[in-house]
Amino acid sequence: LICEAYHLMKDVIGIEQDEMAKVFDEWNKGELDSFLIEITRDILKYKDSDGKYLLPKIRDTAGQKGTGKWTGISALEYGVPVTLIGEAVFSRCLSALKDERLEASKVLPGSGHKFTGDKVAFLEDLRRALYASKLISYAQGFMLLREAAKVNKWNLNYGSIALMWRGGCIIRSAFLGNIKDAFTKNPQLTNLLLDPFFSERISSAQSSLRTVVAQAALVGVPAPALSAALAFYDGYRSGVLPANLLQAQR
Repeated sequence: LICEAYHLMKDVIGIEQDEMAKVFDEWNKGELDSFLIEITRDILKYKDSDGKYLLPKIRDTAGQKGTGKWTGISALEYGVPVTLIGEAVFSRCLSALKDERLEASKVLPGSGHKFTGDKVAFLEDLRRALYASKLISYAQGFMLLREAAKVNKWNLNYGSIALMWRGGCIIRSAFLGNIKDAFTKNPQLTNLLLDPFFSERISSAQSSLRTVVAQAALVGVPAPALSAALAFYDGYRSGVLPANLLQAQR
């Protein structure tokens, strides 16, 4: 999600790296306060020995240690839609196809649409979209934990799990304290999105998520994780889905 935000800053509104670093610094002072936002700010500011920014010199192909893949496999086995982690893993797989991507970039056309909106307003939409998507991803993760607990007859303390991550983990963030509070108030909470604190915040941020995903599609910048967050949100809040047609086809 953070990589997509960086990509959208760079290729939708075209801001420079020093300005991006300032944006991430500001974001780290608010509800997005986290280890990953903090190091992203530092990476964007970092210059090589030649005085030029290091980030553009790094090859855009990502490997993986396997944790995302294992989570995706578990999600499929338990039948839980952990779509954001799935898209994150597939994005790494796609990044690894560097030679094919370079060839395709010469053959396949993109969008001719250019961003013409207010840059400051878009950055605020992007911040809110990132927050909403992060919340949705955590909600999916806890859905997977809850289903695994049900199948395996585990008694999991979800609030304590959130605090454990906050204690010393790459995903540690201030946000995890709010998750702990949600499960303390209601240990039987079926989904984080239904907690009053989070439902209020995602309700106010969902319009920004729609704006960001729409702009990404119009300009032709891939945003699979942000798009997956919006698709899940709209699917989860739908009283009726077209699976009746799927069942009829089967």
